[in-house]
Amino acid sequence: MARRGSHGTSRQYPRTARLNELLREILADELERSDDDRLEMVTVTAVEIEGDLRHAVVFFDTLEGEDGDDAVLEALGEVRWRLQGAIGRQARMKRTPELSFRPDPAVREGARIESLLAAGDRPVTTETSATSETDEPAS
Repeated sequence: MARRGSHGTSRQYPRTARLNELLREILADELERSDDDRLEMVTVTAVEIEGDLRHAVVFFDTLEGEDGDDAVLEALGEVRWRLQGAIGRQARMKRTPELSFRPDPAVREGARIESLLAAGDRPVTTETSATSETDEPAS
């Protein structure tokens, strides 16, 4: 359930892992201060910065689910420059990465699996229960 389906298997180094977490915290704080109603219920779940530090993908989730994605993406696009400025000031980086935003597929997939389990829709194999009854040793 990895978020980086198209990025390949790039190794996560401690520096980039720390930077990912720092950027996530900065962005979450900035979005919390935002006065845009479309960004009220948005959670920044993860940030994945490329090794060259030029681009970063910001993963988010919202209580509205997929229905609210378009409005949230539009709002995030409108405040992108302000968010990048906040990163530049708070992280003290020479260059701030260009931000792109995506709904977090890991959160959505986890919620889908959880709802399937709660509903009892998981497949039950009757073969194992049938063989266990007939495999009893004869006395």
